[in-house]
Amino acid sequence: MNKYLRYSTVTFIGKFLKLMVAENVICSAEYDYIISNLKHLEAKGNVIPETVPRLLTINEASSMLNIGLSHFKKMEKENRFPFKRKMVGTAVRYRNTDLIRYILANEDSSSSANARSVHQAEKTKA
Repeated sequence: MNKYLRYSTVTFIGKFLKLMVAENVICSAEYDYIISNLKHLEAKGNVIPETVPRLLTINEASSMLNIGLSHFKKMEKENRFPFKRKMVGTAVRYRNTDLIRYILANEDSSSSANARSVHQAEKTKA
């Protein structure tokens, strides 16, 4: 949890903004953008990075994740990715925004896993 922004605050702002949408002061796309950034800010401590959406080839996707192509294919076959492939005709593509979300989510979990292992190591030494 972010110590500066509570979930209840995000909920309150969301209710206020819904009234603004109902009165046509802001559009629903603005509401969605603001709320998604506030939720991300509350949960992660920063806003969602601004990224231009584009479709990646399988080679670009594996490169973006910094893993080999064969390992990427194996992980996809085992359904270890939360994102799905997108077919463009017969070509397989992946949304870069899905990969960025996956990287950010794993960054947070690996950071907390590293912190837990360091904490466990310190406990064993003591």
